[in-house]
Amino acid sequence: MLFRSMFNKRHIVRTIAATVSILALSFTAACGSGQSTASNSTDSDDITQQTYKPGKLTIATGQPAYEPGVKNDKPESGEGYEAAVAYAVADKLGFKKSDVVWTRTAFDTAIAPGAKDWDFNIQQFGITDERKKAVDFSSSYYNDSQSVVVKKDSKFANATKVSDLKDATVGVMVGTLAYDYAKANIKDDIQTFNDDAALAQALDAGQIDALVTSTVECVYMVQSEQVKDAKVLGRLPDSEDKSGMGIVLPKDSKLTAAVTKAVDDLNADGTIKKLQDKWLAEYTTDLTELKK
Repeated sequence: MLFRSMFNKRHIVRTIAATVSILALSFTAACGSGQSTASNSTDSDDITQQTYKPGKLTIATGQPAYEPGVKNDKPESGEGYEAAVAYAVADKLGFKKSDVVWTRTAFDTAIAPGAKDWDFNIQQFGITDERKKAVDFSSSYYNDSQSVVVKKDSKFANATKVSDLKDATVGVMVGTLAYDYAKANIKDDIQTFNDDAALAQALDAGQIDALVTSTVECVYMVQSEQVKDAKVLGRLPDSEDKSGMGIVLPKDSKLTAAVTKAVDDLNADGTIKKLQDKWLAEYTTDLTELKK
């Protein structure tokens, strides 16, 4: 804190005023230096003072924020898996729910290089080496699997094994884990699409027999009727994303180690599993896993 000395020269002798001014200036500089040192010391010990807005934790998510991560696009409610995880991490860091400030970002902007106006961002970011060049990641709070979507009237609608799909026309999004899995385990000849929206449209239009993508996205496609009269055939065996989804932080953030430890602790004490059981059962245990 800076102190400003003010003197009324009309009521004191100039020589005394000059002396007092010099002393006051010296005292001010000394106090300012001491305060800065104390503040830095306090900041280094108190993670709540290391944030974008000291004393507050600014958390970003998507615009809009999709389910099951956030229910009804209202992250402040704490309803939905990612919203619940975010508040659990905030608690581990020493923040009350009232200390959390939510903001919104585009997906690509969040993982681009450059300064950020938030402390961490949670919106289903897969952890990759390429993204680590621009941002920091916590350890994983969810490891998604891959699943298959087919039309309910498809001749493959009753398939129970991965091998049952060998004669199907299979579509995937290029450059994804689903692409790698389908090529290695279903068939070599697969159709590729630039994004999940185009993939869903292809299945909806009957251009392909089945699509493979992340389980969360599969369930969302069916529930939102991006593919009409469709169903999730099942989760694919041995298709879990080993790297998982992580909380994104600005590159070299002072909070990275603390947020990572918070996620690790939440995994260790069973909180992550409890939240997954509450919010993600329809994407995990409630879904059949196909046989090989």
